[in-house]
Amino acid sequence: MFSGVKIALVFILLSVAGGAYFYVNNLQKNLEIAKANAAKLEVAVETSEKSLALLKEDNARLNSLADRLGEDLRRAEEYGDNLRNRLRELDLVQDAIRDSKNLEGRMNGATAKLWRELEAATGGDGDTPLPNWLQSETRSGDQSSNTDREDNSTDSSSTKTN
Repeated sequence: MFSGVKIALVFILLSVAGGAYFYVNNLQKNLEIAKANAAKLEVAVETSEKSLALLKEDNARLNSLADRLGEDLRRAEEYGDNLRNRLRELDLVQDAIRDSKNLEGRMNGATAKLWRELEAATGGDGDTPLPNWLQSETRSGDQSSNTDREDNSTDSSSTKTN
């Protein structure tokens, strides 16, 4: 019987040793997987930190642009208020009755100025010739304001320039 106990003991020791071997191998595989996951996690953290820094920069830039837009809006509203006040002060009907030629010249001059400002504000140089319908013409005061013109249209997209 002693040899049966020895064989059982050897079998038990071999089973424990085999189990320990597989357990250690499994631990080593899990450790390699954990190392790979830790490396991926470090890359992910680095990427998220870079993204966060970029978002902070964009936020600062957008805040600056919003401040500038707010200031531009305020100036545009002031300009609009100024124009409304000036129009309230003017009596265009009386001016047209008294001296239509002078009023037309002033209106054309103001429109020309606005065209040039609009062109300069949108990237142009502000020196483009004005459309024919906006340029002053010499004619007698008893003629209609639309006679002897090359283009009677008010559509600036189809007008010719000099």
